[in-house]
Amino acid sequence: MHRSLNPAPVAPSDARQGLRIRVRGVVQGVGFRPAVWRIAKALALRGRVRNDGDGVLIEIQGEPGALRRFLSRLRSEAPPLARIETIQTREIPARPLTGFHIVASAETRANTPVAPDAATCPSCLAEIRDPDNRRYRYPFTNCTHCGPRLSIVAGVPYD
Repeated sequence: MHRSLNPAPVAPSDARQGLRIRVRGVVQGVGFRPAVWRIAKALALRGRVRNDGDGVLIEIQGEPGALRRFLSRLRSEAPPLARIETIQTREIPARPLTGFHIVASAETRANTPVAPDAATCPSCLAEIRDPDNRRYRYPFTNCTHCGPRLSIVAGVPYD
């Protein structure tokens, strides 16, 4: 009697896992969604990120190991003005998706804090002091790492 010992082949796409990730804290108006996008692209993950009234919502899928690395990097590579209070994850079914996208904010009730105004960062100061830069001596230069937040935000979600 001869039996085959070869297991049935498993396609790599069958190993994809989906997660819905809720991030709460000071995560709007501080460059958090672009940071999420950069990490997801670097790890070849697919999905989307958006602001809503509770913070940031990420729906993402990929290989389980890449998702674990994503969650780890989410905290360690957050923008300087971001303050993550909680990260909640829930498994969701993986769907056929292409790429990773930043999508428009969801119109919902607001329950997320706004970052306080921040002093001008060294990078923006360098631009202000560089005579060859178009922002030379422009007093309102700011970026996602510095500048006004609380004093200019009319409401959240904040794009």
